[in-house]
Amino acid sequence: MASKAILEQKQAIIDEIKERTEHANSIVLFDYRGITDSEAKELRVKLRESNADYKVYKNTLMARAFHDLDIDLDEALSGPSAFAYSDDQIAPIKVLSEFAKEHPALVLKVGIVDGEKADQAKLAEYATLPSRDGLLTMLAGGMIGLVRDLSICLDLYSQQKEENE
Repeated sequence: MASKAILEQKQAIIDEIKERTEHANSIVLFDYRGITDSEAKELRVKLRESNADYKVYKNTLMARAFHDLDIDLDEALSGPSAFAYSDDQIAPIKVLSEFAKEHPALVLKVGIVDGEKADQAKLAEYATLPSRDGLLTMLAGGMIGLVRDLSICLDLYSQQKEENE
């Protein structure tokens, strides 16, 4: 039987996983086998640039934390798993997907985006979405286009009125 100190230490880690899961808008579990230390550092830097991070926990501790939160990710917790998390829904998925293209050893397993489970296919779909800033830029461009078209129509209408008078 494990000592009380070890059990308290494990419970602290479980609580940390639960807290990160509850406060993150997206989490991604991925297999990191075959990635060197320098590649792991490169991945961590890229994730931090997009306000995300990852940590490696024991699968049994992650399973307990997810079970306490009523999240079923047991099938993804076979083999070594790393836990990426972020306040941004898409950022960690995009970074991990891009990194996986350059480093095939990294494999995305499963994720949770805004409380919904996302399998590998859904994660691949999310990875193709533009970033939040990109979507806002597209929205602004569309709105500017509407205003521009309206101003052209009003100008043409005013010119037509002037010619008729």
